[in-house]
Amino acid sequence: MAPPRHRDRGFSRRIQYGLFFGYVAATAGIVAAIALILIARFQPLAFEGIRGLALDATAPFTTATRPIVRGATSLGGDIADYFGAASENKALRARLAAAERQVIQARATAAENVRLQRLLRFSGEASQPVASARIVGSNVTGNRRFATLVAGSADGVRSGQPVRGPEGLVGRIAEVGRHAARIVLLTDGSSAVPLRVVRTGAPVLGQGRGDGAIDVRATIAGAPGLRRGDLLVTSGLGGVYPPGLPVAVVTGTSGELATALPLANPAKLDLAVVLTEVPPPPPPAPIDGPR
Repeated sequence: MAPPRHRDRGFSRRIQYGLFFGYVAATAGIVAAIALILIARFQPLAFEGIRGLALDATAPFTTATRPIVRGATSLGGDIADYFGAASENKALRARLAAAERQVIQARATAAENVRLQRLLRFSGEASQPVASARIVGSNVTGNRRFATLVAGSADGVRSGQPVRGPEGLVGRIAEVGRHAARIVLLTDGSSAVPLRVVRTGAPVLGQGRGDGAIDVRATIAGAPGLRRGDLLVTSGLGGVYPPGLPVAVVTGTSGELATALPLANPAKLDLAVVLTEVPPPPPPAPIDGPR
């Protein structure tokens, strides 16, 4: 026999029973809550006993879930430490770079103090700053390496003057305009700088390779060999660069030829200082022969 058409298809005794037991449970909960309130108000000792029973009943559950809670807390701390480590690592790298620059400058200064008496023979030894300006761009074409300085003849800059940054020598002025100048970098293929090895005091010559590095060759026979990590500074010879400026660090050797990387990276430089040229030493006085 077909069911009546007006019967609600979603209606069933199971739903009725579910609603009934739900109402019963809610009513029982309300009654239990009221009873607990009354007991707590008028029978505090009995209420303490009920709380003790509840504590005993929930203790196993609390013991079982405690490792999970601890693990979640530890995981949250680990995640926070992970994200905080990035900023701390960046700050530590900045401090390490600053410390390395100070150590390099200190090594160069200590070596120059030993040779101060010999350097005093050169007239115009103290190279005075001419201008301090920003480096705004660089040009890399083939083996040519140039940078643009926002200072020109109006600021006292002229061709041939050396340029240095916080880390060391950058290059020398090649062309000068009214308010800008072009720097030929140490790594340019046409650049050659007289240098000295701090460890041995031996004179060497640094020649730009045009690829971001310089070749280093000894200028006297029998000079001590170069080693990886040797610090190179300007020797003051040639009448251009003042002595004692940090220049490069040796990164590899091959026979009598070594490769070095400049300490001053033009791509990361913001400010640079133009220095006065160091005039060459006067020629020795002629020695009168016997008459």
